[in-house]
Amino acid sequence: MELLKLNVVPCTFLERLNRFVALVEVGREVRKALVTNTGRLEEFMVPGRKAFCLPKSGGKTNFVLLAFEDLGRKGAVIDTRTQAKAFERALELNLIPWLRDCSIKRKEVRVGNSRLDYLFDCPYGELYGEMKSAVLRGGERGEYAMYPDCPSLRGQRHIRELIELARFGKKAMIFFVGAMPGVEKFKPYERGDPEIARLLRDAKKGGS
Repeated sequence: MELLKLNVVPCTFLERLNRFVALVEVGREVRKALVTNTGRLEEFMVPGRKAFCLPKSGGKTNFVLLAFEDLGRKGAVIDTRTQAKAFERALELNLIPWLRDCSIKRKEVRVGNSRLDYLFDCPYGELYGEMKSAVLRGGERGEYAMYPDCPSLRGQRHIRELIELARFGKKAMIFFVGAMPGVEKFKPYERGDPEIARLLRDAKKGGS
């Protein structure tokens, strides 16, 4: 079974210059790396922490910041593009029980004032889906993957759009990728964005 293959390069995180660019050290050279995850990632982005990069060509950066070394010296994947590719590959291989026999009909689907990540074609009909990166660890044993680690008006808007779709009889879901070693379950991070936590609780209670 062919899984996702990546040309991973060890690197060391130095600092985050802005929302989308970080400085990393690769082979004793300081280079710029693209950061695709817009969360604060403060528990990972510690100067001197070991990380993993992907070489890239073009643009103002030389690498993509893929992951940070985490528990058991395994990688916690923070790159949202890689998370999406891994999800889509798992979907193709029918490895996701709650999306069995579904396929991606469209990406970046316009709904209201938002663009949702996916429209799936499933045996029971169309399903709207939005993926979020849950890369904040919580719980006494670090067993929870949590989202979000900072306020997100965009995240609030996406959840409201999904709830509205469900209210009008459409099938809609939000799913979280907790690409960290040792996590077993998910919960919203109240302190990150209380409104998102409330919306997720309401959606669950309402069966949305």
